[in-house]
Amino acid sequence: MFAAIRQATRAKASMPLRSRLAAPRVPAYRTIVTKRYTEEHEAVSFDDETGLGTVSITDHAQSSLGDVVYVELPVIGSEVTQGALIGAVESVKAASDIYAPVSGKVVEINERLNDQPGLLNKSPEDEGWLCKIELSAPGEMSDLLDLEAYKNSYS
Repeated sequence: MFAAIRQATRAKASMPLRSRLAAPRVPAYRTIVTKRYTEEHEAVSFDDETGLGTVSITDHAQSSLGDVVYVELPVIGSEVTQGALIGAVESVKAASDIYAPVSGKVVEINERLNDQPGLLNKSPEDEGWLCKIELSAPGEMSDLLDLEAYKNSYS
């Protein structure tokens, strides 16, 4: 066993010093993902590299609604403005409208919600996302609430 360790050490020592010390390459830029909330219980995660905002309802909203049975999603390609109606969620307890937290163009919807509306209950802010919007005014993100302010809005 010690012979194998010595052999591995010798092989490493025979490598040029430059290749042993080379640091891994990392990109010169960093993607920042910002998550913000509305008082109406929508959330948006904005990726500054892609310019896309992923819209969802909050965990608090889904727990208030109860078991979700139907989700109405916006149409791909539609232009939306901040605060405009973009869909609805129906549950065994109530129905609730969904409002656009940001302005832009809807570029993708979560088709899985058509067959599995319960994803909103299981994972509302991850697998249960509603749509992706290409933001036309990224500055609107600063008008939304951070997590602490959002929690204070309903506490």
